Amino acid sequence: MKKALSLLLLVALIMVPILSACGEKTTSNDTGKKDDKGTKKHKIGILAPAVTHGWVAAVAYNAEARAKELSGEVEYKIQTSTNAQEMTSQLDDLKTWGAEAIVAFPQWEGMEVPIKQAMDAGIKIVNFDIKIDVDGVYRVAGDNKDMGIQGAKYIVDKIGKEGTVAILEVPSSGSVSVLRKEGFVDTLKDLAPDMKLLTYATQFTREDGLKDFADILTKNPKIDAVYSMDDETSIGVLQAIKEAGRTDIKVVTGGGGMQEYFKMMPENNDIFIESALYSPAMVKDAVNVALKLLNGEKVAEETIIPTTIVDKSNYKDFFDDKSPY
Repeated sequence: MKKALSLLLLVALIMVPILSACGEKTTSNDTGKKDDKGTKKHKIGILAPAVTHGWVAAVAYNAEARAKELSGEVEYKIQTSTNAQEMTSQLDDLKTWGAEAIVAFPQWEGMEVPIKQAMDAGIKIVNFDIKIDVDGVYRVAGDNKDMGIQGAKYIVDKIGKEGTVAILEVPSSGSVSVLRKEGFVDTLKDLAPDMKLLTYATQFTREDGLKDFADILTKNPKIDAVYSMDDETSIGVLQAIKEAGRTDIKVVTGGGGMQEYFKMMPENNDIFIESALYSPAMVKDAVNVALKLLNGEKVAEETIIPTTIVDKSNYKDFFDDKSPY
């Protein structure tokens, strides 16, 4: 009997470590989780501004959508902020979390130092849209100057080489407005040097578009086209035209890629409504760049996405009913 008990005890002692090993699980750590096949998941952080504009909301939406699509390869964390100080704090949080790459949309001044510190810690940085003065930062953006070029071509195509065009610039947007206006004006000089240009300042909101363009209409009895740089502004412009009962304006441009604006395109047969697509969906390319870098692939330091023109002829191709913009 004693021999039998001794034998059972020996077998039990042997089985304990075997059973313990069978119960071990892979857990999340600073080097990233693993999928079912044991492949390491890269950690990518996403930093975006808090919603101040529908387009900004759609940037965060599209970035997260792409990260979810890559769930087999990527573990992600997304955060939004209202100023540079808050974004800097979130950048530190992502470093602590173990981010290997960060896709950032740093709309405020003062982000150069914290981004440089993150890079010094070995984190790959991919900026969306915004260009900052830090060597080694990758960037994905649309072509602001080309938006102006394509807007000028569109207006000339619709009204000819003579007429009056109201330009709605947005000085507070910095290089965005400067480049879009530059592309527009320079192209018109070549295509239609006799075109009369009227320049006014506004903002990228429909409220400002309505208020400012209502005032412009009272000052100008004849306007043939409007070069607006943003879809939100353009919605306000169209409302001002409707409320004033004006029939002289034949073209209103826009920019961004707003679903509500797209739906307006076929509704009005008297005005050509156009948007130079500077799509928030471009941020998906920024997430792709981050993953390629972590996989050791060679990537161009700057990826500039060409402009696509959307009007009533092709607007259906750009619908996304789930987009917040």
